[in-house]
Amino acid sequence: MVEVAVRIPGYAHGYPEVAFGGYVAGVLAANSEDPTELRVDFRAPVPIEQPLTIASTESGARTLTDADGLLLAETAKATVGIVAPPVPSWAEAKAATEAALVSRERPRTDCYGCGADCAPGRGMRLFTSKLPGHDLIAGAWTPDPALGGADGTLGAEHVWSLLDCPGGWAAMTMHGMRPGAVTAALTATQLQPISVGADYISYSWAANRDGRKYTVGVALATPDGDLCALAEALWIEPRQR
Repeated sequence: MVEVAVRIPGYAHGYPEVAFGGYVAGVLAANSEDPTELRVDFRAPVPIEQPLTIASTESGARTLTDADGLLLAETAKATVGIVAPPVPSWAEAKAATEAALVSRERPRTDCYGCGADCAPGRGMRLFTSKLPGHDLIAGAWTPDPALGGADGTLGAEHVWSLLDCPGGWAAMTMHGMRPGAVTAALTATQLQPISVGADYISYSWAANRDGRKYTVGVALATPDGDLCALAEALWIEPRQR
């Protein structure tokens, strides 16, 4: 069994002291034999700044455990079963981002995916909101140079991070998902490299609701409409006390 020691940096968190789901999924994808299409299931909150272990299984999957051996997340081969709607225009996406930044209904946070309080290069800083007249959440995004590798493209941990928060905002906006919900599973595929300094359109939609479970779709595309990444996620909201 091949084992890899990893540690999620403190800035890569969603809720306080909990590692950002998309980042964790991307780290697992980067350590998988074939990350082309992969599903990551979260079994327990992943801590930040703690020693963790990625191990391979006989089936070729990957598991993430903490220092006590507790299973935190695991991968499986999977196909994204959701179809992306047409890509919004760059003007629409840019207007949605501007609306998100001035919204008084959205608290400022340092969430790695959508927090405005993240320093550039220490978070995705992906700001999305609902498109008027459409059942879509969208935003305009340009990767900070600090997010790129030596070749100027984003690693898996950043690509998968882009495919997390927009789905949550879609479920909250369109289906009324309550705050405090978490990403329970994320299935994604990257179709082409994502380069720093280039412009991209993020958009997401709510596909289904089953009680406390919400299925959403998230996509990233170029302003010309070329799809770069696609994901299907399962979000679960907390039980009401």
